[in-house]
Amino acid sequence: MIEHEKVNYIELPARDLPATKNFFSKVFGWSFQDYGPEYSAFSNQGIDGGFYKSELSSSTSNGAALIVFYSNNLDATQIKIEKASGNIIRPIFSFPGGRRFHFTEPSGNEFAVWSDKNT
Repeated sequence: MIEHEKVNYIELPARDLPATKNFFSKVFGWSFQDYGPEYSAFSNQGIDGGFYKSELSSSTSNGAALIVFYSNNLDATQIKIEKASGNIIRPIFSFPGGRRFHFTEPSGNEFAVWSDKNT
């Protein structure tokens, strides 16, 4: 059900759309629906969205919003990200409520993963 005046969809840039799709498929099990060669959508991942072809990337250093994933096992998720060619740009650190790390995917977009667990 689409909720009135709630966040419904996000769109993110991707320099290398095939590499970005491959990364999210490997790490998080996402599937995609292509809409031409420059746009691919995902759904049922907490929020629906898509990636569009762009030479820009999303990073907190340039003022972009940070999308944060949750993990029951932070260490295992970090290993999956590294094996899928993700780059850890801020190692695991503690903050009030848990621990997290930041990474970039192959198109250079920054994301974070947090957990309230000790693993």
